[in-house]
Amino acid sequence: QVQLVESGGGLVQAGGSLRLSCVAAGRAFSTYRMGWFRQAPGKEREFVAGISWRADSTAYADSVKGRFTISRDNAKNTVYLQMNSLKPEDTAVYYCAAGRGSDYTTGYDYWGQGTQVTVSS
Repeated sequence: QVQLVESGGGLVQAGGSLRLSCVAAGRAFSTYRMGWFRQAPGKEREFVAGISWRADSTAYADSVKGRFTISRDNAKNTVYLQMNSLKPEDTAVYYCAAGRGSDYTTGYDYWGQGTQVTVSS
């Protein structure tokens, strides 16, 4: 069992930056693949970024490549999402997730409650 709590969301102007954090409760954090997803109003939840349990592999949605960076610190049971050059279309609730699936975009078993990111133009 893994409990996830996100933080770091907020209101930022276009072109600005935010760093999201997700702290996990549970001893097995370092064995889980971690991912960030987002859901905008009226849209389905979509994959944003994923990172392997050893942090030796990452994956990104095309829409965020070159602007977002996912990282993790297993000693702190925390995964991060550094978001730069934010655009209004990045506005969404951002969720972190933990799983042991083989695909970065699916196979997540645990989800956080989400943190709101709003980018103004």
